[in-house]
Amino acid sequence: MSFNAKLTAVLKKDRRFVDEDGELVLAAVQDHAWRIDHGLVKLLLADKEIKAKFFDEIEGHWVFNLNTFIEYVSQKNFLDNSYTRFRNRIGLTVDGKYLRERGDVALVWPYKDCVLEGGQTKEEEKRKEIFFNEVLAEDEITRLLAPKVLTAFNRYTEKGRKPVGEIKRDQDGVLRENIIIKGDNLVAVHALKPLFRGRVKLVYIDPPFNTGTDDFGYNDAFNHSTWLTFMKNRLEIARDLLSPDGSLYVHLDFNEVHYCKVLLDEIFGRGNFQREIVWRIGWVSGYKTAAKNWIRNHDTILFYTRQNLSFTKEYIPYPEGYVRRDGNPPEGEGYAIEDTWNCSEIDKLDSIQIKSFDQEKTGFLTQKNEALLRRIIFSATGEGDIVLDFCAGSGTTGAVAHKMKRQYIMVEQMEKQVGIIIDRMKNVLKGDSKGISKLVNWQGGGEFVYCELMKYNEAFMERIEVAKTSKELVKVWKEMAEGSFLNWYVSPQVPEDAIKDFEALGEQDDGLKKQKRLLAELLDKNQLYVNLSEIDDPRFKVSDEDKALNKAFYGEAYNA
Repeated sequence: MSFNAKLTAVLKKDRRFVDEDGELVLAAVQDHAWRIDHGLVKLLLADKEIKAKFFDEIEGHWVFNLNTFIEYVSQKNFLDNSYTRFRNRIGLTVDGKYLRERGDVALVWPYKDCVLEGGQTKEEEKRKEIFFNEVLAEDEITRLLAPKVLTAFNRYTEKGRKPVGEIKRDQDGVLRENIIIKGDNLVAVHALKPLFRGRVKLVYIDPPFNTGTDDFGYNDAFNHSTWLTFMKNRLEIARDLLSPDGSLYVHLDFNEVHYCKVLLDEIFGRGNFQREIVWRIGWVSGYKTAAKNWIRNHDTILFYTRQNLSFTKEYIPYPEGYVRRDGNPPEGEGYAIEDTWNCSEIDKLDSIQIKSFDQEKTGFLTQKNEALLRRIIFSATGEGDIVLDFCAGSGTTGAVAHKMKRQYIMVEQMEKQVGIIIDRMKNVLKGDSKGISKLVNWQGGGEFVYCELMKYNEAFMERIEVAKTSKELVKVWKEMAEGSFLNWYVSPQVPEDAIKDFEALGEQDDGLKKQKRLLAELLDKNQLYVNLSEIDDPRFKVSDEDKALNKAFYGEAYNA
């Protein structure tokens, strides 16, 4: 066994130094080396040859030679696996160092925050997700989150779909359209920032619960730190969009709610925490009773405000014939709703998921009740106020907001969910009788505008993920080299010897996965979608119609 192979094998004994594929993570090794980590030092001392290489004996004591070790593991030929060699060959190192090891990187930014996989738009394809991580410099992050070009504009009314002729605004220039956007929610919400900063009255989100299962389209099995990164990035922009008297409701369960509470305290301030709402999902029955523990039967909703509390108190009417203990009729409007919902015979708010034949169901696994959203929207908003849901799912928030005459913005990336949302909202426009329709005397009407973030590298990400063979990936790579934005440290040329190495990589265990991961590394993640500032760049082929609609949509922000 070569010395390189021996050292690699020794380092891999520490789980801190390997990734999910069992590959050595040099950045982790180097980080612990710089800190003279005792566990690392102990590993190196256990082998005589390795000890002799990286330690100096001084009066009977072995002293770790840090500089020698760092220099050795940083050399190009240290890792001799074909994946690493190939990465080096095509330029994924600069001056012999991985980008992560260089001092010119300011921030670490994960692709889609490691939460949604690269190119995930097909829920029906049940598979283990692949995460694509990137290290981006600060200016790259600025570009990633800049306003994006919108395309595929359509206006929906009760009479059907039609082209968008104009974008409606009020006398103050505020955009006054109900909007549904398809695309990455973090990127989309940041694109809305110049239009709606400080104007949103309510943000309600029902994000992935991080349950550890893999039974629906989003990856719902991230580790805690990744999930919190995902949430932090989105909660910070949610705070910026809220008005001073705006409200935030985050819907979770026991898996992450306590961690999220601490995160929200940091972002919004502990003084702006208003209530922990416990929603009893329904009554215990059937399979639930088989659990060898207390039966889990509730979700938790965390309620925060941006600055000032704006709240409309709601009451449940007294039952017909109700009298007080003293025999007199009751006073007041009824029972004030508590922070425990569906916990009595009076407050009936069962989840639709426990009802086998509920008419509200759209086919989305974690769909929430219209009655649940009506309660939240009623408490936090008035007619005409703006409601935002950037984890739109089945579109319940938009359906309820529409029936309650609120302005709404929904963002969803998943293709199947977007289809569910559009179909549902079309029925709302026509006057559906489901959900809260009877309660609010809904008769139909109104309209909404649908649009999409204009894809660029995101389209390549999707093709990478759905590819079934190495041959398909080679074709994608060649097209990427000709017509995509690659990372600045990647050569756009595709030499034949590199192609051969790439094909050989596909023959390894998990070869297709490694090929996909590598191609994802090549793409510039701040160019997933087309930036508004580049709308006139001929490479992106933005139509004159889309240019005009983007100008109308962004208004003053168009040339900012």
